[in-house]
Amino acid sequence: MTTIPSKVHPEHLKRTAIVYIRQSTIAQVRFHRESTERQYALRERALTLGWASEQIQVIDEDLGISGSGRSQRLGFQNLVAQVSLGEVGAIFGLEISRLARSSADLLRLLELCGLFNTIVVDEDGIYDMRDFNDRLILGFKGTMSEAELHFLRARLIGGKKNKAKKGELRFPLPVGYVYDTTGQTVLDPDEEVQTAVHNVFHAFRTTGSAYGVVQFFAQNGLRFPKRAYGGAWAGKLVWATLNHSRVLGILYNPAYAGAYVYGRYRDQKRVNPQGLFIHHTVLLPREEWEVFIPDHHPGYITWEEYERNLKQLHSNRTNLEKSGAAREGTALLQGLVICGKCGRRMSVRYTSNGGIHPHYECKGRWEHGHRATCTTVPALKIDQAISERLLQAMQPAELELALQVMDKLLHEEDDVDKGWKLSLERARYEADRAERQYQQVEPENRLVARSLEVRWNEKLAELAELQEQYTQYVDRRSWRPTEHDKAEILSLAKELPRIWSKSSTTPKDRKRILRLLVEDVTIVAEARNPNVRLGLRWRNQHCEELWVRKPLPPHIATKHSSETVELVRRLAETMIDRQIVKYLNESGIRTSGGRMFTLDSIKWIRYVHRIPGYTSQRRGLSVKQVAERLKVTSGVVYYWLNRGILTGTKVAPGCPWDIQLDDRKEVELRKRVQESSHLN
Repeated sequence: MTTIPSKVHPEHLKRTAIVYIRQSTIAQVRFHRESTERQYALRERALTLGWASEQIQVIDEDLGISGSGRSQRLGFQNLVAQVSLGEVGAIFGLEISRLARSSADLLRLLELCGLFNTIVVDEDGIYDMRDFNDRLILGFKGTMSEAELHFLRARLIGGKKNKAKKGELRFPLPVGYVYDTTGQTVLDPDEEVQTAVHNVFHAFRTTGSAYGVVQFFAQNGLRFPKRAYGGAWAGKLVWATLNHSRVLGILYNPAYAGAYVYGRYRDQKRVNPQGLFIHHTVLLPREEWEVFIPDHHPGYITWEEYERNLKQLHSNRTNLEKSGAAREGTALLQGLVICGKCGRRMSVRYTSNGGIHPHYECKGRWEHGHRATCTTVPALKIDQAISERLLQAMQPAELELALQVMDKLLHEEDDVDKGWKLSLERARYEADRAERQYQQVEPENRLVARSLEVRWNEKLAELAELQEQYTQYVDRRSWRPTEHDKAEILSLAKELPRIWSKSSTTPKDRKRILRLLVEDVTIVAEARNPNVRLGLRWRNQHCEELWVRKPLPPHIATKHSSETVELVRRLAETMIDRQIVKYLNESGIRTSGGRMFTLDSIKWIRYVHRIPGYTSQRRGLSVKQVAERLKVTSGVVYYWLNRGILTGTKVAPGCPWDIQLDDRKEVELRKRVQESSHLN
């Protein structure tokens, strides 16, 4: 008969016995099967201690999950929940580290076990959490288990970091690179792969955005390779469509610039709304990279181009106060306009009332609600003013004058540079002189030698400081164009107006040209001031001020002039609407928008200004009607009108006659017709 240990009481045997099984990784589950079998064998230990088979529960959901506290272990959560409900009499584990590698998780579980009288059983013994000595032993074991994990991790990571500092730590290479037989990183010998990578950087230079690279590959039917890792396809290339995330991964990866980097990312913990720890990866700035070895292997681009690409990607972000990339919209200054009241970048809003009309709008209008005081202005007039100023500044005569001024400034810089070089020459002389004095002193005269050595070191430090200052000065110096550069600038100035106005030049192309020369444009527009003040800042930080007349509001800009309304009023007395339309268009008169009149536009003018139509007010007769009534030709009626025998009026030159014919005048004219017929 098996003797039941004294720490196992009947009240424990009435409750469930849980066998908790865990392995830290999937590899351990697959290859370390002996450990897994030993843990499952704890069920037999529970049977031996007196639990019935149906009372024993095996929890193995956490196989392949680490117990360090970084993972969400559903099995462990289930175990804690059952202990908290008082349903568990004993917990069986191969060793204390199987329960948890984190002291916080383990001590919380052990505290619950003591509270609800649950014993813990491992290979070494049985522990009652209500007993101080047992709590002390398990607490010490838990601490040692966590320390063991720390020591193992520190050794492994320390070895990796030491190898990484020498640039020898191997990890999966990005597409376009492979390891050669000696373990060195080299370009992929597959020319198709190299061409695909080069196309990515070439497209980014051309388009200036990651989406532009995706569009370039899609329009040309190009694919991009991806190297498979693991499984039957391990190491093989799979060609597929290039997407936006892949492009960003390539542009942000310093390996393509020939640099070896370790420690670009850091794992950080956060607590989610459910109170659980979650981990996310953070990209660190370059200053915090643990290992950075430039020119470690051949690069597809230079490090300078890599940094320019990062700067371009950062400026392309639309959620920052930056200019962003040139896009397809018609607003020429998209991303370059600054509000003169609050200093924010102004966005572009397009309205579609009768066409696409861009407006520059400050976000402050929406942030302050009805108290908005920031600016919203139509873009057309401002774009025209900036375009005209750009073309004017790029005229050959203007550029020749600018180049002459630059030559004069460069001559002044040469004088300053000469002063720097003379200062460096003097510092080198003094350092060399201090060295000679130190070398010539007798070794036995230690006091003199020591003072001369201090003086020599001081001169060397002064020389190094002066060289550093000169290097900073050289970096700040202006660009020096060669004669070939000057000729190309003048040639470009002659071609720019033609390129700018060419129909095949897209708005996106014009924006790119503009961004090469213009830094930003500040708009100051007052509500009651008809003029808009523009602050133009060029790339060389030179500033100018321009004034633009505000466009009239739509309800005023589209309003017909009083002369046009009055003419329609007179014409409506003798003409129907179709005749008015024909007369106005043939006379070269146009609407306020520069378009020809239509039947609807005439009806709208009469409706707004309450002008009655021809049929409702006409009282006179036309020439044809008078001729038919008196049985004469139209020529006779015109003769009477010209001689003053018959009176009539015309609304405007070219309009038909409006003849007033009363009974007395009609009788008189009939007699005249009869008399002329008798004479004939």
